[in-house]
Amino acid sequence: MGAGTIGCYLGGCLAAAGVPVTLVGRPRVLDALAEKGLTVSDLEGHRTHLPPGQLRLAREVPSGARPALVLLCVKSGATAEAAAQLAAELPPGTPVISMQNGISNARVAGQAAPGLVLLPGMVPYNVAELAPGAFHRGTAGRLAAQAHASIAGWPPVFEHAGIPLDLSPDIAAIQWGKLLLNLNNPVNALSGLPLRAQLMQRGYRRCLAALIEEALQVLARAGITPAPVAGIPWRRLVGVMRLPTPIFRLVAARMLRIDAKARSSMADDLALGRRTEVDALSGELVRLAQAHGTSAPRNAKMVELLDVWPQAPRSLTPAGMARALNL
Repeated sequence: MGAGTIGCYLGGCLAAAGVPVTLVGRPRVLDALAEKGLTVSDLEGHRTHLPPGQLRLAREVPSGARPALVLLCVKSGATAEAAAQLAAELPPGTPVISMQNGISNARVAGQAAPGLVLLPGMVPYNVAELAPGAFHRGTAGRLAAQAHASIAGWPPVFEHAGIPLDLSPDIAAIQWGKLLLNLNNPVNALSGLPLRAQLMQRGYRRCLAALIEEALQVLARAGITPAPVAGIPWRRLVGVMRLPTPIFRLVAARMLRIDAKARSSMADDLALGRRTEVDALSGELVRLAQAHGTSAPRNAKMVELLDVWPQAPRSLTPAGMARALNL
């Protein structure tokens, strides 16, 4: 549900492994799939093409559908509407995993579709639309979702499809860890650069480090402990990001395992003139700070910069972004 970059990549991998998949999405994407088929590829060099005749495409939730599982992949702003559409057509008890950015989407979807089993999930990697119908995973990682009896049998299916899924009893910590990592999305979008090229510039990394450092202070105030990324404690990772680039390149070699095609979905949204998900990332931290009697001015600034971008589109240099964040 939401056949965009993530939805098409996950759905394409599952379909290529023999799982019957219906992709529900917008005309722009579905028309391209109907004409060109669906190609999924990754940084390990795998590539699979599904011709149009092998795809099941729908612009709305099919009436009478009885799916064994729904992956909710719409942008955060469309969560409630999409969940309501699912609730209107699907049997009560249908499991739905929110494979979306941010923290609150599963809760929002659950409020709109109380009869469905809404489970929070996490997508760790970046997927870019290289061309109409072609979706490329540019970074590594394993999917995660809240452990629940309704989806207990799915991990082997995802493993076979090349998109391993871990079920966790504490998905909230994993989601907060992913949100901290996703604070690079607005930095990347405003830089105008591919992800790897942006991360190789110390000025942009200093901005990201400042955003994460502020977020960690807010999370500590709220009593939240985010899961580490790749086993590295967050405070240490902040320090690594501030290192000179030659040293950073050596210390953060695993983090830099990103191919040149990778870019953030937020950068894609800006390029297409769409509203970004910055409110579900930096905005989530701003609201959490307010709820605990503090503030997150740097993350609030990123929300502001992304919100005004359509009226005054321009990339920010590392120095310009640092000035905006009062660094």
